Amino acid sequence: MRISMSLPKKLLNEFDEVLRDRGYQSRSKGIRDALKDYIVRYQWMNEMEGERIGIIAVIYDHHYTGVMEDLADIQHDYREYINAVMHVHMTERHCLEVIVVKGDVAKIRELTEKMMRLKGVEHVRLTSTSTNRK
Repeated sequence: MRISMSLPKKLLNEFDEVLRDRGYQSRSKGIRDALKDYIVRYQWMNEMEGERIGIIAVIYDHHYTGVMEDLADIQHDYREYINAVMHVHMTERHCLEVIVVKGDVAKIRELTEKMMRLKGVEHVRLTSTSTNRK
């Protein structure tokens, strides 16, 4: 099936560079592989259950109106699952927040997905493991 999409020029240029570096002959094949990876990560996140400990990495454009306040509001709403937050100034525009979380994975997933949906947030990645390590 054919689709069309709009992408920022910078994102497309970066994607094309990755495709060249990885030896892809086709942009379509690269997009298919990227979509498959996105789906697998989503499924992995949804299959987790129980008590988890982990890190949520959030990259955002702090010049985007309201994004810092929205992130803070979400973090306050989920404060019982957040153990620590580290803020890093990456560039003049971009910041990274590393959020250490612990608790029920359903709530951690909810927190992660709320931040993913915010305008001005460019990347969110949850990395976690079970707290039942022996």
